[in-house]
Amino acid sequence: MARFRTQLALDRTTLAWIRTALTMGTFGFGTVGFFRSMLEKSHTPEAAQMHQGAIRFGISLVVLGLVSSAAAGITHWLSLRRLRRGQPLVLSQWPLSITVAMFLAVIGLISLWYVVPR
Repeated sequence: MARFRTQLALDRTTLAWIRTALTMGTFGFGTVGFFRSMLEKSHTPEAAQMHQGAIRFGISLVVLGLVSSAAAGITHWLSLRRLRRGQPLVLSQWPLSITVAMFLAVIGLISLWYVVPR
């Protein structure tokens, strides 16, 4: 029964990561679409620069969503394999949540660097 509960917990965690990855990708596409509409309304160099920055930001969010979704799937598969073999589950020193949070922080800092006027 404990293995069954552990498997269900792993499934819930993986589904949460899939939901998070889809949200990141959707936000990336939405950001690009929003700034594209701003560029269509105002053909200024500032609007074009913001649109280019939004494209870079959006692509980075979509890529991060895809990578985190793939990593969550691989981690889930490896954990289930260990569980089925009766081996103990291993806790990582760098969990996926910390890794994705660090990448999001780096993406945010790089985006701020391009947005803040110099």
